[in-house]
Amino acid sequence: MKISELGEFGLIDLLASMINAATDKDTQAGRQLILGIGDDAAAWQAGDSVQLATVDALVENVHFTLETTHSTGSGQATWQELGWKALAVNLSDIAAMGGIPSYALVSLALPGQTEMEQVRALYRGIIELAQQFGVAIIGGNMSSAPLVVINITVLGSAKADKKILTRSAARSGDKVAVTGYLGASAAGLEMLSKHLPFKPEAADALKQAFLKPHPRVAEGQLLVKHGVRAAIDISDGLLSDLGHICRMSKVSARIEIERVPVHPAVKANFGDRALGLALSGGEDYELLFTASAGVIDKAKAAVKCPITVIGEVRAENAGEITLVDGKGQAVNLAESGWEHFISS
Repeated sequence: MKISELGEFGLIDLLASMINAATDKDTQAGRQLILGIGDDAAAWQAGDSVQLATVDALVENVHFTLETTHSTGSGQATWQELGWKALAVNLSDIAAMGGIPSYALVSLALPGQTEMEQVRALYRGIIELAQQFGVAIIGGNMSSAPLVVINITVLGSAKADKKILTRSAARSGDKVAVTGYLGASAAGLEMLSKHLPFKPEAADALKQAFLKPHPRVAEGQLLVKHGVRAAIDISDGLLSDLGHICRMSKVSARIEIERVPVHPAVKANFGDRALGLALSGGEDYELLFTASAGVIDKAKAAVKCPITVIGEVRAENAGEITLVDGKGQAVNLAESGWEHFISS
């Protein structure tokens, strides 16, 4: 069987089962492990604190192309923005655990013809975002390669009470909620790749959403503080990532599509496709979480960005997600989100 037949998540499950079977729970590392493969970050006990670690990669011609990553023209990304995003996707994973990011390791694989100014610009983007969140860049690795690959590992920790957000803590009766607005990143990608002519304000909003996402680190910490226990960041798409929560928590979910907070610039420029981009577009890096209505009300009062309740968690048909319109009628959507190795 080829991995294109198994798919990204099937491959992860296969490797996780192999690794879990080989992990010795009687070693110090085994005893201290809290979460391994399957969540936004790994977590382990280290003295009186919980340590977090996550790793992600941006690969040329998969996540970006050099044709649109070389100038400061209005229709193109810059290497500095690429550096920002490479770190942002990792910080978002720490945010999805309610953690505090502290250190980053940067591994680069570069073709020999890469210009030094491009590498400097890449690092300026990484450093700019790292400074905003108090993250220290402490090392990494360099290698030659036929394509550009940016691989970043971020280490962090949980607060003193040791509570973290996980994908497996959703419970029947919880409300499903999301921070911010959705669909702008996918819309920004389409706008840039197809050179769509939008008004400057909308174009800037969509471009920034795709190229310079702002990880919800402070928001994740406040969710933990106010009693939220289940969360994930929206990287693959709302439906796909909600599916991860449902499978890990052995629950199902019912989503009211008219409540989904579609970004205003997406609504204004993508018409009937706007909802699909919000549900399945991915790379919004907002936090999707579940909790009781009372806990969500407390979180709304504490968090500066909008929080929208979009549905509820149910016990029956674990792993399934049902979409309904304003009249409660079921709605079908062709796409659920991004998955590596599966051809579209």
